[in-house]
Amino acid sequence: MEDFILLIYFLSLCVLFGFGIHGLVLLYYYHKTSNYSLPDNSMPEDFPKVTIQLPMYNEMYVIERLIRSVCNINYPKNKLEIQVLDDSTDETVEIAQKLVDEYRQKGYDIHFIHRTNRSGYKAGALKEGLELSTGEFIAIFDADFVPKPDFLLRTIPYFNDKEVGMVQTRWEHLNEEYSFITRAAALALDGHFVIEQQVRNKAGFFINFNGTGGVWRKETIIDAGNWQPDTLTEDLDLSYRAQLKGWKFIYINDFTSPAELPADINALKTQQFRWTKGAVETAKKILPLVLKSALPLRIKLESIVHLTSNIVFPFIIVVAVLNIPLVIIKNTIGGLDAYYNLMSIFVLASISTFLFYMYAQRAIHLDWRRRLLLFPVFLAGSMGFAINNTKAVIEALIGKKTGFTRTPKYKIESQNDQWKFKKYVQKKFNWTVVFEIFLTLYYVLGIAVSVYYLEIAAIPFQLLFLIGFGTVGLMSLRHALGK
Repeated sequence: MEDFILLIYFLSLCVLFGFGIHGLVLLYYYHKTSNYSLPDNSMPEDFPKVTIQLPMYNEMYVIERLIRSVCNINYPKNKLEIQVLDDSTDETVEIAQKLVDEYRQKGYDIHFIHRTNRSGYKAGALKEGLELSTGEFIAIFDADFVPKPDFLLRTIPYFNDKEVGMVQTRWEHLNEEYSFITRAAALALDGHFVIEQQVRNKAGFFINFNGTGGVWRKETIIDAGNWQPDTLTEDLDLSYRAQLKGWKFIYINDFTSPAELPADINALKTQQFRWTKGAVETAKKILPLVLKSALPLRIKLESIVHLTSNIVFPFIIVVAVLNIPLVIIKNTIGGLDAYYNLMSIFVLASISTFLFYMYAQRAIHLDWRRRLLLFPVFLAGSMGFAINNTKAVIEALIGKKTGFTRTPKYKIESQNDQWKFKKYVQKKFNWTVVFEIFLTLYYVLGIAVSVYYLEIAAIPFQLLFLIGFGTVGLMSLRHALGK
């Protein structure tokens, strides 16, 4: 049994090490491509027709903010079509219809398209809207976004290159300083956008449309097989299908699209669950196509890492569960010093992860040092989300299908804004909270065991697990109760 535990623990650490150390690969390309810059482009003399799609479902708090900001985009009215793709079943319908009528009277080509069956969820709404659209280009904004007035002027020029099929902008955060939850979420997203998206694009790897804050060439969507609802990340799925068809993608790091971050931890867990499960579903669907393609090996390898990175979550749980038995084995069975010395190399993965987020923060924030003080909290939180996301991974691997559960938004922009007593707050929690609380208590015992055996080096990582599971579990309970 001891040998089995040591083997499983070692193999799990190898998986985590492989994905963790990949951050150094991206940082290598970050420096290698530092002199790369996007080509200068200007708007064509004849402005192309653009359709802006606004998919939504029950967004009564943010729908007005979204529609007014979109109608404030600086672009000729006769070249702009706006589709409000509303699948709502509550007051959002009346609010959206009223706003659409208001702007139609002002001369805007804006349409209210309401569905009652939610067939295909977001992918279905986008596909139906696409069939009715008249624009050569399709811009998409989720309900939590507030696009800047010059969004189209900054993105459309890149389509002067006829091979460009999609342009994605970096997300900016409207409420980053609201709480520890929003600050941690911002740190994670900044790492994705500033390092992953930018580096992959500059180095010639595949990137993904992030579901919002970007523009598609309509021809590209159709050529790639259109929106398909068989995964929960229809954006990632279509992105890979389009790039496999040879379309170029552009990522703009120096222009942002502001958006609201989830302030409720259960809303954040819902979002993370959908993203994690959808990514694994997409990996199952797309990886065979990638491997069979004539793409260079380096692009195939990076695509494998990109599409399968969420597989780390079950291995985080394995390491968490076996860490305490490992401490006991180390202090009761001799002759394993070489094994434990070898495991010290896995610390490099943590260093790699820290450097990854350090470079991301340093690239876009003057106060990056202050922001990095949050890194231990972020790391603990990432561990705490492992149970929620492991459930997502397992469901995707076994082929269990679930509906598209959207992330509720509450128009949280300042410290004075509140969400706890608003509609859409999730007043229930699932069984994952039980496991989060159990592992919290488990690590109270684990730290006591480490203290007993004077395994001081094990305590910092055990504290991260304790804080992570404890914070996520207890906060999930509090927020479900509206506290």
